[in-house]
Amino acid sequence: MKTIADVTKQKWLEATFPEWGTWLTEEIYSKEVAKDSFAMWWLGCTGIWLKTHEGTNIVMDMWNGTGKRTHGNGKMRVGHQMQRIGGVQNLQPNLRNVPFVIDPFEVRHVDALVVSHIHSDHLDIVTAANIMNNCPEAKFIGPKEVVNTWLKWGVPEERTITVRPNDVVKVGSVEIVALESFDRTALVTIDDPEQKLQGKMPIDMDDIAVNILFKTSGGSLYHGADSHYSVMFAKHGKEHDIDVAVINFGENPPGIQDKMTSVDVLRMAESLRAKVVIPVHHDIWTNFMADPEEIVSLWEMKKDRLEYQFKPFIWQVGGQYNYPQDTNKIRFNFDRGFHDVFTQDNDLPYPSFL
Repeated sequence: MKTIADVTKQKWLEATFPEWGTWLTEEIYSKEVAKDSFAMWWLGCTGIWLKTHEGTNIVMDMWNGTGKRTHGNGKMRVGHQMQRIGGVQNLQPNLRNVPFVIDPFEVRHVDALVVSHIHSDHLDIVTAANIMNNCPEAKFIGPKEVVNTWLKWGVPEERTITVRPNDVVKVGSVEIVALESFDRTALVTIDDPEQKLQGKMPIDMDDIAVNILFKTSGGSLYHGADSHYSVMFAKHGKEHDIDVAVINFGENPPGIQDKMTSVDVLRMAESLRAKVVIPVHHDIWTNFMADPEEIVSLWEMKKDRLEYQFKPFIWQVGGQYNYPQDTNKIRFNFDRGFHDVFTQDNDLPYPSFL
């Protein structure tokens, strides 16, 4: 767009979004994962891209959508899970809070798409379409109702794998273990606005949500998705060796229980016997945004008395994490650049100009 006459909304959209272009996909494709380690990138919300030393690539819960974009009539959709939880009527002001760091149309080399549960900020049609079209060998792995949604969208049945807790699927060099989910918000997510839940038994969690354990040659990654805190985390920790745990974290508005709190995150990490715990999801919604430094502060207060054997890691969307190389890091920071400073003569009016 060289002149004002060239400017249109469509040209602006194409020139601007996704904001990172192909920067992240280029980084992922060029990454050579060291032996006895694994690498992963945070894609926003609970989305991650996992890459192994052997070159297996798995995407989980990658989402390419937005929150609210208009005030509309100011009312929440009848039957929405937040309305069921809190008995509210007014619109939830959940605007998307971070940029799109990955271009879904440039996704290649993916061996499997894993989706934890039925919520639309995890189960995404744009992700499904591009992995189906660009990665012809990729498998689509998730619980029953996630798979049913993929089938409705047009994913071939032979490319889907339905999992329930304790199912194991091998994809490339990675063993994918489905485990119980504790996402009680998912249990009150019912499409029919006329259906009442009072006095009824909830639906089967195993049909709509799972937690996932990825076992790689370089360590294991536990993804708790949108689970609430549960004593069952301790069972998972006893039954499996867990190196890194990823879990949702957020600031719950009054009357709403949807995200793990800082205390919950620490309890979960201890129960799982993890070495590292990484909070996610706090980035994405304006009305649930929380400061993960709260987790670090509480960890500092408690780690000696409770003899914690894990460390928290505060990530940034689009950032890379390498295990075990980054085990002792507490906070992520993007590359600051300028590593080649003064490798050639600078060009200033005189040497002491700056």
